[in-house]
Amino acid sequence: MDARTIIAKLRDGARPSAAELGWFARGLASGAVSDAQAGAFAMAALMRGRTGDDGTFRVALTRAMRDSGRVLEWDLNGPVVDKHSTGGVGDCVSLLLAPALAACGAYVPMISGRGLGHTGGTLDKLEAIPGFGTELGEERFRAQVEDLRCAIVAADAAMAPADRRLYAVRDVTATVESVDLITASILSKKLAAGLEVLVLDVKCGAGAFMKTPAAARDLAQALVETARGAGCRASALISGMEQPLVPAAGNALEVIEVMETLADGPVNPELFELVARLGGEALARAGQAADRREGAAQIGAALSDGRAAERFGRMVAAQGGPVDFVERWRDRLPAAPYVLEVQATTEGHVAGIDTEALGQAVVHLGGGRLREGDRVNPAVGLSGLSRIGDRIEPGAPLALIHAADEAAATAAARAVAAAYRIGPAPVVVPELFIGWVG
Repeated sequence: MDARTIIAKLRDGARPSAAELGWFARGLASGAVSDAQAGAFAMAALMRGRTGDDGTFRVALTRAMRDSGRVLEWDLNGPVVDKHSTGGVGDCVSLLLAPALAACGAYVPMISGRGLGHTGGTLDKLEAIPGFGTELGEERFRAQVEDLRCAIVAADAAMAPADRRLYAVRDVTATVESVDLITASILSKKLAAGLEVLVLDVKCGAGAFMKTPAAARDLAQALVETARGAGCRASALISGMEQPLVPAAGNALEVIEVMETLADGPVNPELFELVARLGGEALARAGQAADRREGAAQIGAALSDGRAAERFGRMVAAQGGPVDFVERWRDRLPAAPYVLEVQATTEGHVAGIDTEALGQAVVHLGGGRLREGDRVNPAVGLSGLSRIGDRIEPGAPLALIHAADEAAATAAARAVAAAYRIGPAPVVVPELFIGWVG
């Protein structure tokens, strides 16, 4: 076998065999497949993807990438569960859900990613906490999951190494949107963690990779069917991303939203309910609740009574962060030196938001990566974001820009102002919960 033959087959609309995909994945892991060949494979998958077939291509590619490295096995006295979001703006659900599930008796070995395109990454958000480490190694990762029931980490170099190569290539070759590559990337890492249950949050709308409900449903179906084909119980919630999930975007600023929820309960009702719904489904699939409604009640209780906060604090300390972070998070998080208010210039109601443009504004402030290897500034971003349906007066704040300097803040302010559409009449707020698949 050779890479050129496999790429050509995919380019021409044929389906590489499981053996060929396994060979290619091992080549990605070993370096035998070059970056140029990895990029060509990604582009061929995007342009000639196999999303219309019976799903065997996705299952074979996912298994090949999973099996390119170590696959964990667990012997625990409870279910091994996890959640994954397909990416959005202001989406900090994982930081709440992992400790809440752990507080409810599940084990959560959460393998997460960094920012991709205009969307934020769970690892980048956690690394806004001083000292927090996401590279644990297998022995320490196992010990923490067994002790605390939760850990949020980067994929170990030995776990799904083929995806580590392909993930980086996708971000710089305009191939992020491929359903087949998204499916294999997400699931290869998740299944390498030895999961029994996986709940997926598939985003849909202006701030998501999938812009329409139909496209989101196609991806949700692909993820659920592929996970089940690879032996994992899975279901997916399609949720709206017409506006940021929380009124903030940026790593430390989203951690603030998390800590306010852990400290005060449902200060952001949509965030609280989304965490409860996803967690409730996970508990039901794992046999820890009679149904998703009962499971959601368990998650809500853990968030409200302090058990999730206590678990989050222990996780932060175990992964190198401050031992008193839950008590003193306001003093621990970095703050940008320059803050600028973006003011509305017209009267009316917020009728729409270009949520992807807000995400890109954060990236250009330094809160994400324009090129592979860019350093992320955890303090920069947006806060106080006006929401769809809000009544706006001239001079009222649309958002606050948190920037490293005045020039960056001014450029971001122009982008944020352009992202808001103000109309004269009240509007219907878009649905957050669109439906379940699986």
